[in-house]
Amino acid sequence: MSTIEPRVTALLHEICGALGGNGDRIADIHVAGAGEAASVFAVTDLAAASIGAAGAAIAQLIAVRRGVRPSVRVDRRLSFMWFALSLRPQGWTRPPPWDPIAGDYRAADGWIRLHTNAPHHRAVALATLAAPPDKERVAEAVSHWNAEDLETAIVANGGCAATMHSMKEWAAHAQGQAVAGEPLVQLAVTDTGPAPSWSVSAERPLQGVRVLDLTRVLAGPVATRFLAGFGADVLRIDPPWWDEPGVVPEVTLGKRCARLDVRDQVQRALFEGLLAEADVLVHGYRPDALARLGLDARRRQQIRPGLVDVSLDAYGWRGPWASRRGFDSLVQMSTGIAEAGMRAMRKDRPTPLPVQALDQATGYLMAAAVVHGLAERLTTGSGCEARTSLARTAALLISHPLDQGAPPLASETPEDQDGTIEHTAWGPARRLKPPLTIEGAPMRWDLPAGPLGAAPASW
Repeated sequence: MSTIEPRVTALLHEICGALGGNGDRIADIHVAGAGEAASVFAVTDLAAASIGAAGAAIAQLIAVRRGVRPSVRVDRRLSFMWFALSLRPQGWTRPPPWDPIAGDYRAADGWIRLHTNAPHHRAVALATLAAPPDKERVAEAVSHWNAEDLETAIVANGGCAATMHSMKEWAAHAQGQAVAGEPLVQLAVTDTGPAPSWSVSAERPLQGVRVLDLTRVLAGPVATRFLAGFGADVLRIDPPWWDEPGVVPEVTLGKRCARLDVRDQVQRALFEGLLAEADVLVHGYRPDALARLGLDARRRQQIRPGLVDVSLDAYGWRGPWASRRGFDSLVQMSTGIAEAGMRAMRKDRPTPLPVQALDQATGYLMAAAVVHGLAERLTTGSGCEARTSLARTAALLISHPLDQGAPPLASETPEDQDGTIEHTAWGPARRLKPPLTIEGAPMRWDLPAGPLGAAPASW
């Protein structure tokens, strides 16, 4: 382990400990590079630690099957860059990441963020404000509301918004207290299943592992992209109406993407057939969403005994906001991260992290939890349930403050790209080099990024 990054070491211990590991899991991890991204918080360290923890899980899986744990190397600078964008289009432009209405607005008594990337969330925000789809008119309408009243009204109508709190206010909030009492990763052993049909190879440790992906922007897709990088067969399922054009080229690398409407009885039966042949289910729906479709956790284990079932929630699994819709930018507002940035950097508006680090880090925690579950499946035959949340990852980041005056992170260079052309569905592009190197098991993807719904819903 590099001795110049004590925060990375501390973060690795905390993350690996949450997954049932101990110090030996990080003994062979080397963290290279120095410098920090411009932030109040240790975002670069979190990037290196979360990616390193996912790599440590892969190394442990190899050790379980092969008897020798390979070394793991993490590049801090590349880790941060992957937390931003890994794809460099050649001759084309990626779609904008945000809807024109999305953003931070000054209310009568503070700041509020509206998340309007999904059309139905946008419609709710505009209807609640009785405003046309014009940013200036929306800002005028917001200015007449108290922030928490507007947040409550939008959320009650099925939309997404977050008032800006300070960290002190969040610590006193009922949901902040609930999150503080949750583990970083909630793990539970489930029923045993049939012997795995896949085996761990030294070079492609997840070859043959079937991953059913029910995730959307952004943590879940990051998790399954990581799994695909080590050979997993990832099948992403989206409903017919869903799209996320701003991030699809970034996160569909290595996956096949299909569409099903699981509200339809025939298509739900097809989904259950896919689940019955899956090794892993990764999902990011709100806690009660699958249960309303007759697919609660117990039913999923009945369909696929021994399933590794890993899920994500925005605001935690207990407390008054346990089922609240949320995204990285909203959780940063709620938990005090954006307010702390504004105050420390002497800005006049909310100042979030330089990247969506809560989504990204949680994605790698989810990937690590999947690999942990696969190792348990190999050793005991049991399945596993794991739960993560963006708000709990925020608590992890907040608990490891950044030293002020740290040297800046070096800028990207041409050598940071992998040198090959990826022929995506939108045009040629280059990817950054992987931020993680596992001895004898290179991180690589067999499929280029492609659009949602382009593949059949079959293994």
